Amino acid sequence: MGETRKRGRKPKTPASTTETMDFQYANATIAAQTDAVTSPNDVFIAANDAVSTVAANNDPNNPPPARRGRGRPRKSGPGHTEDTEPHAVASPERRPYQNGGVVLEPPPQPVAKWESVAARVVPAMDAVVKVFCVHTEPNYSLPWQRKRQYSSSSSGFIIGGKRVLTNAHSVEHYTQVKLKKRGSDTKYLATVLAIGTECDIAMLTVSDDEFWEGVSPVEFGDLPALQDAVTVVGYPIGGDTISVTSGVVSRIEILSYVHGSTELLGLQIDAAINSGNSGGPAFSDKGKCVGIAFQSLKHEDVENIGYVIPTPVIMHFIRDYEKNGAYTGFPILGVEWQKMENPDLRLAMGMKPDQKGVRIRRIEPTAPESHLLKPSDIILSFDGVKVANDGTVPFRHGERIGFSYLVSQKYTGDTASVKVLRDSKILAFDIKLATHKRLIPAHSSGKPPSYYIIAGFVFTAITVPYLRSEYGKDYEFDAPVKLLDKHLHAMAESKDEQLVVVSQVLVADINIGYEEIVNTQVLAFNGQPVRNLKILANMVDNCNDEYLRFDLEYQQIVVLQTKAAKAATLDILTTHCISSAMSDDLKT
Repeated sequence: MGETRKRGRKPKTPASTTETMDFQYANATIAAQTDAVTSPNDVFIAANDAVSTVAANNDPNNPPPARRGRGRPRKSGPGHTEDTEPHAVASPERRPYQNGGVVLEPPPQPVAKWESVAARVVPAMDAVVKVFCVHTEPNYSLPWQRKRQYSSSSSGFIIGGKRVLTNAHSVEHYTQVKLKKRGSDTKYLATVLAIGTECDIAMLTVSDDEFWEGVSPVEFGDLPALQDAVTVVGYPIGGDTISVTSGVVSRIEILSYVHGSTELLGLQIDAAINSGNSGGPAFSDKGKCVGIAFQSLKHEDVENIGYVIPTPVIMHFIRDYEKNGAYTGFPILGVEWQKMENPDLRLAMGMKPDQKGVRIRRIEPTAPESHLLKPSDIILSFDGVKVANDGTVPFRHGERIGFSYLVSQKYTGDTASVKVLRDSKILAFDIKLATHKRLIPAHSSGKPPSYYIIAGFVFTAITVPYLRSEYGKDYEFDAPVKLLDKHLHAMAESKDEQLVVVSQVLVADINIGYEEIVNTQVLAFNGQPVRNLKILANMVDNCNDEYLRFDLEYQQIVVLQTKAAKAATLDILTTHCISSAMSDDLKT
């Protein structure tokens, strides 16, 4: 029993003790390093982004150009914050005593359960490696050059076939990747085999046979149930050695993958996931890998909310690579749909009382079978699984999940049986599934940005990385409204369609009066519509007319003399130390 104390204030507990096995530092420098690599989303943060030695956004040689925002007003909410205060130990329990005093007794500690979990996890911990990556990002605002390189560290783990899994954002824009095993002092050069942008998974390998000696690959387990214990292992900030945090599965649902800008199945856990944990495995109490740590939720109103890529998504990525020799992506049905929860709406659409489904609002023109489905069709079932009025399907006992989960289980090029209700008749179609073709791509897939320069006018194609480069992580509020509207709602009419803009004007005598044109879409050239950047470059290069006329958005036009414009281009390139008037992909 503890010692008897008089009634009064509770004795202070030591503030420096932590409950987790990871070290927590309340250090402004570490917080700044974490913030330097946060994802574009205000709320979710990719958990790698660790230990960046040179923050690309702080590059003095590449300051972000000032852009006047014409978008939606910025939200006044608190944004994301990260609690860096050390966690105090649990307070002793107070129990009444016979003589009126109070006895202080430590709370019971579940040592036996934790030791049993740790004993099963420890053998697999040797397969967890530390990933060192040097990144060189393209400069999307000045597409003819790259930003200063920077380094990061994250986590990964060894699987069968002499392969290593980590997060895609851990090796994004990589120039060199090295791996270090637990307890080793040697870093081994790694080769990137595949990067799955949508699912945020990357596959690596090492050619040196010494790396694989004495290590058993991680074994994958089944999708865990709610409240199942999970242990996250990795190399987060706060120290150099391996770190272990534990928790339980709090939620299983379709999640927003920040890096991939897509929605796939995910696990929410209450174990701490910090910068550097990215790519680290999450083990069950049986020592099996049930997921990959990849992002966390940072907000002043929440604590310890982390997210894990579950085994169905991981196995899809691995089988996709083994089947096709490369990553082909997760397919989509290619439709936008509306819930049918209103009874009057169901009645007006000709649905019987026992029929359920969702209404098709729009169909992607680039979808392979876009001619089969029609707007206002009611999707009744997908691959024999009935779809509810809210768009969900049965998942497990007592659980439902969005029917996009069924689509994501397929592979690119697969077919699916879809039943629809059209004019009160049930029709069945075999729909071929393909990957999503966005008008404004969410990623550049590792390729440098395209550009074309004529008379100081810099033309480029809009992508999400470009918007982020121009307007920062809050581009969804600061970018021009028309660009945001196309980003959120527009659909590509063809597979090669791009949104071409005048990014900026490199000032010269030839373009006097046009200097303030910034990020304005190019609609037509000499009366011909501009479908993509390559077509625009070809039309300008082959133009023999007296004038070059560009029709821009907001009813603006740019007119230049053809011979003078082409003659001035070389001097402008020399002035700005630009080696070529167009990117390499436009020359082929």
